[in-house]
Amino acid sequence: MSADDLNKEIIVGAGWITLIVVIAIVVIIGIWLWATYNALVRLRVRVDEAWSDITVQLKRRADLLPNLIETVKGYAAHEKGVFEAVTQARSETVNAATPAEATVAEGHLQEALKSLFAVAEAYPDLKANQNFLHLQQELVDTEDKIQASRRFYNGGVRELNTKIQTFPTNIIAGAFGFTSREFFEVDNPSAIAEPPRVQF
Repeated sequence: MSADDLNKEIIVGAGWITLIVVIAIVVIIGIWLWATYNALVRLRVRVDEAWSDITVQLKRRADLLPNLIETVKGYAAHEKGVFEAVTQARSETVNAATPAEATVAEGHLQEALKSLFAVAEAYPDLKANQNFLHLQQELVDTEDKIQASRRFYNGGVRELNTKIQTFPTNIIAGAFGFTSREFFEVDNPSAIAEPPRVQF
């Protein structure tokens, strides 16, 4: 075998090795892109699902409020301003489409419910009414579920936002239109420190 033939074999062998290395790098990058994209999609779906859970609980609570208002009205019909405030806050909650809107609505609703339960405190017969007690318990249960849903949603948002903002995932996120989500927070944290309760 001549030196020229040997050099040609080395060049061909080096070319094949280079080609294999390039193909391996392209395959690794492709797998990374695929895995990163799918991870972002999974996180986005989890956040959407968590927001859906919150809206279900907010709707459940909103559906309880008219019955609660009617029960209290039977004992304290002259408290028209309180009933209107609860009704207005309920409407805001039902119509909230984003976490920011829901945050504002939650603050208004919590304040309105405090006023409603303050009115109930003044009427011993109302506090003993079985319908009122049942509605109050349902409301407390729903408030607990809303808080649990809020924690789950905010955890998903934190995870998604971190992934979107971390290099090199942020390149993929930007290229495919993944955007950060808003946390579902409360304007006045003390307003939700405890679900509204009437102590007997």
